Amino acid sequence: MEFKPAAAGALINKGAADFGEPLSRAEQMRKTVDAVYRSDSRRVLATLIRLLGDFDLAEDAMHDAFAAAMQQWPQDGVPANPRAWLVSAGRFKAIDGMRRRARFDALQTELAEQLGAGTSDAVELDDESVTDDQLRLIFTCCHPALSPEARMALTLREVCGLTTEEIARAFLTTPSTLAQRIVRAKSKIRDARIPYQVPSRADLPDRLDTVLHVIYLVFNEGYSASSGDSLTRPDLSGEAIRLGRLLVELLPEPEVIGLLALMLLHESRRLARTSPAGDLILLENQDRSLWNHDQIVEGLALVERALSSPRISPYTIQAAIAAVHAQAPTGADTDWAQIVALYDLLLQAEPSPVIELNRAAAVAMRDGPLAGLSLIDAILTRGDLADYHLIHSARAELCRRLGRTTEARTSYERALSLTQQEPERRFLERRLEELNGAPERR
Repeated sequence: MEFKPAAAGALINKGAADFGEPLSRAEQMRKTVDAVYRSDSRRVLATLIRLLGDFDLAEDAMHDAFAAAMQQWPQDGVPANPRAWLVSAGRFKAIDGMRRRARFDALQTELAEQLGAGTSDAVELDDESVTDDQLRLIFTCCHPALSPEARMALTLREVCGLTTEEIARAFLTTPSTLAQRIVRAKSKIRDARIPYQVPSRADLPDRLDTVLHVIYLVFNEGYSASSGDSLTRPDLSGEAIRLGRLLVELLPEPEVIGLLALMLLHESRRLARTSPAGDLILLENQDRSLWNHDQIVEGLALVERALSSPRISPYTIQAAIAAVHAQAPTGADTDWAQIVALYDLLLQAEPSPVIELNRAAAVAMRDGPLAGLSLIDAILTRGDLADYHLIHSARAELCRRLGRTTEARTSYERALSLTQQEPERRFLERRLEELNGAPERR
């Protein structure tokens, strides 16, 4: 049984017809259930995994619980604690299902009885400070017994609810390969009896790098969605920030603080990154009055806190770059020399062609488009990032500024062929239209 928010309307409308309720109330209830699904489904799943001890059983239980909500909430009203109701419903449905199947399997009977022992009519949920169920789940998914690829794929799927297709695009692999990777990871957790818990403080540092990487991947998918009609997915970026806050409270190390600062400073720009119609707006053209001042203040304070440590992580350097942008009142006032210097440090700490690309864009702003273009061409000549749409888009922008219209058009077309995000497609198409009739300069 798979729950999909889009199916809510049919079930709620059926309940409305059966009980003579007006359609408007049914529509409101559908929106309520959809909202609860978006805000709490991954937390419900995390708790069910702890209670049931099995990923697949918990996922089926969660879907059954939301299906039950579709049928019962229109009649009984929304419960005072929807998350606790859903956890209780999912747990009982899982236990009932196991008892039914247990007629044919003695082991299922024993397990069902163990899970049902001491069960009450409701599950009492509270905020268990930083060791909440989702944080336990992410550390379980990031266990060293799993491969790095499996850790990231499983966390993105189970903790954050990304689809197999979305994760496959992030890993540049096929959905079927990614699905097999997730299945193997779940089997490894089950067979190796990997505990569902936050590691001890002594074991945390060894596990931290992968956890931070996963959280940042989640944030990036929320801040700039890999595909779809919207540039951002605020549910994902918000969830990554929530997990970042929990980690800062649990383990206030410089790299954790730096990552949270980086996410907050980037997220502060979200409302200014698109027009009311959903079109992409470049950083230099954004209305900075729309930037979230509270997030900037918090992010800047965290950057200073992270920089006060003798150990400077790549996340902290990236956060410092974001801080320079956040402190510039206009794009023209940006201290590009400082940003280039910070990228130089970042390349020493974490060499990467993507960081090289970002540095090239900063050099273009400091020294002019020709200087940036030569750096981008050097990256492409090496064979790096050939299928990365942003390098072709950046190259096209610099060629456009230089009046090299033919090259700009070729690079825009290449970028357009690679992007799967609708706002970016519209932006690139507009750029191509603007090049029509533009003179060629040499």
